Formats: sequence, structure tokens, C-alpha cells
Amino acid sequence: MVDEQVVRKLIVDLRETLDLMHSISNDELVEYIEQAVFQYAQENYLKADEMKWLVERIFNAFRGYDVLQPLIDDPTITEIMVNNHMEIFIERYGETSKVDMKFENEQKLEDIIQAIVSKVDRVVNESTPIVDARLQDGSRVNVVLPPIALAGPVMTIRKFPERPLMIDDLIEKGSITDEAAEFLRKLVASKYNIFIGGGTGSGKTTFLNVLSNFVPKHERILTIEDSAELQIHSVPNLVGLETRNANTEGKGEISIRDLIKTSLRMRPDRIIVGEVRGEEALDMLQAMNTGHDGSISTGHANSTKDMLSRLETMVLSGANLPVEVIRKQIGSAIDIMVHLTRLRDHSRKVVAISELLGVVDGEVQLNPLYEFVEEGESPEGEVIGELQPTGNKLQNMSKLKLAGISIR
Repeated sequence: MVDEQVVRKLIVDLRETLDLMHSISNDELVEYIEQAVFQYAQENYLKADEMKWLVERIFNAFRGYDVLQPLIDDPTITEIMVNNHMEIFIERYGETSKVDMKFENEQKLEDIIQAIVSKVDRVVNESTPIVDARLQDGSRVNVVLPPIALAGPVMTIRKFPERPLMIDDLIEKGSITDEAAEFLRKLVASKYNIFIGGGTGSGKTTFLNVLSNFVPKHERILTIEDSAELQIHSVPNLVGLETRNANTEGKGEISIRDLIKTSLRMRPDRIIVGEVRGEEALDMLQAMNTGHDGSISTGHANSTKDMLSRLETMVLSGANLPVEVIRKQIGSAIDIMVHLTRLRDHSRKVVAISELLGVVDGEVQLNPLYEFVEEGESPEGEVIGELQPTGNKLQNMSKLKLAGISIR
């Protein structure tokens, strides 16, 4: 591999000679780079693959995402963590490692950040140092700038596969069983309201996307997200809504709550909220309780019971209601809770599917239907086990009956 110092020198030399670089086409830029690389290769005896790598690396510095481009293009990498312009870590197959790459300087990293956020009409600067954005392929981007980030700009990119995972992929990976998957498919088709909980990196968005593809094709779906990530291809009547940050004057913000409220006037059959984090939880519950059955959403929590507690807290942040009233809202709005966990072997699995039975003696009652049972560990450290039925039966069968769907 060519030394990074050589790369930086060639980039600097080309910048000096290409004063009008921004106005030339990509093809012309590649020609200039190839000429410079060929000249250097003749003097330093580079191999053909090294020359090819050098041309791509330099081109990405001008028109792509610089050192990040090959990491973004690598389908085996699921997360890119830029701690500062000198430190870049990646996650591959669940393992985190540092890569031998770095930006020319802090300014170059800031330029890349601005290029990313500007493409989705977001703003990040000293006065607004935190922003969520996305790449063109839907990958999620989070940016934190100084002075909040002490060692320089920080950027985290959560990548998503080019082809969205389907339920068969999750079954093959052992994330869910055939039986449980078929059970959830019938519940989605019958318009049960489903809430997916799990910790960071447990696969909530992926699972939400999988469930969304069970929605019948004739229905109208509205998706509401902070940053558009869902890839629903099975429903033609689909409207995607995305939040907007406030401008530099502190005006123009469009929140998840605003989008949920306006979505109710857009004749949705279902509303899918990418993730609830705050007071918008109340609006989501009210939507589920006012005829928008079949709605699905996600939230951060460590267990199903913890998710119920977090929902209470989120609703309280937006409305001064008695806890008993909030619990009744939750119990009547949500039919099914699904919980995902990232296990110690880095695998992501559905570990619980529970039915909500309403409120008894002031507490939301859970009816566990499926639970993950661990049976041991392989010599390689792989957790052995699967999602198994608890023996409890689904109590609320009314929506299944209305849809003409039966379960065993």
C-alpha cells in the first residue's frame, strides 16, 4: 500500500495546479489524477493495483468522502466512527477495530461533514454543534463539533445494507424463528399496533423495516423519521416525512410531534414512526387509539417492562397527566411489544414478544407469548438458543377475526 504521506503530497500538488478544479468534470479530474499518478509510478515502480488504489484515493479526496469513501463502499463495514481527524474506527462483523487511515487535517474533516449535512438541508456549526443527517444511500450520520467535542469533530456513520434485509434473512441468521415470524406477519396484516424496543445497535430499525414490508399492498403508509432510513418497497402508496432542524435564527423547526399531528390529516391507513424519544409518544399513542390501527414504532429500552416505564416518562415530558391515565393510554393503544437484544456474541435477536392486556390494579399487564431461551455456548463463543413459545395464548383475537386470519 502507498504511504499516506505520498497521497497527501500528490493531493497538495494537484490542488496547486488545478485552480479551476471545481468547474471541471469528474472524467477530466480523473485524467489529471491518472497523469500525476503515472508520473509518480514511473519514478517509484508502483504496481498496477497500487496505481489504481492511488487514483481512487486521490479522486475521493476531491469529489468523494476522502478517506471515508472506501469504508462507505465496503459492504462488510456496518459502522464508521470518526473520533477526530487522526482516529477512525470501524465495526465489521460485530467487532470494532481502528483503521490505518486519517484525514489530512481537521479542516478536511470539517469540509466532509459540511458536504454531508448540506445535501440533506441540515446545518451544523459552533452555535448548532450537534446534528443528525444521512448519506444518499440512507446511512445514518451523527455529527458533534467543538466545543462540545473536545478533541475535534466527531462523526458516526451507521451504514445500512444496499438490499434491505427481509424476514427470511433474519430467520437464516437465527434472529427469529419461522414460527414467531409467521405469527408477527399475521399480526401486522391484521393491523395490531406493535411497539419494538431494544438497546442501541440491537437492530430495531432493521426489524421495523422488516415488519413494515408485511403491510398489505393496498394500504396507505406514512413514515415519520428524524432521518429517513426506512426502505419499504412493498407498498406503492407510501409517503415519507422527515423532521427539520431550526435555522440559524432558531425558527423553522419541524419536530416528530408536528409530523405525527399533520399525518393524521393525510388519510393514513397506518403510521410508522421511526423512533419515539420524547413528548411525541403521547401523540403516537393517541393516533393508535383513534382509528389508526396497525401503527408501528420503536424506542430505546433494556427490556419490555423498561420500555413501558420509558413510554410513561416520555408522555409525562409532554403532558401533565396522572400516571394511571397514561398507563391506560398505553394499555389500550399498544397491542404487542417486541424486544430485541444484542447478545454478547454480537448477534442481534428477538428475545421477547408480549401482548399488552390493559391495566389491572394500576399496572399494565403483560402476557408473554415468546421468550428467548439460551441453551449454552459454542466453543467459538456463539450463544446457542432460540425464541420459544411460552405456552400462553394470544388473548385479544378481535383484529385477527376482523381480518379473517386465524392462528394456531
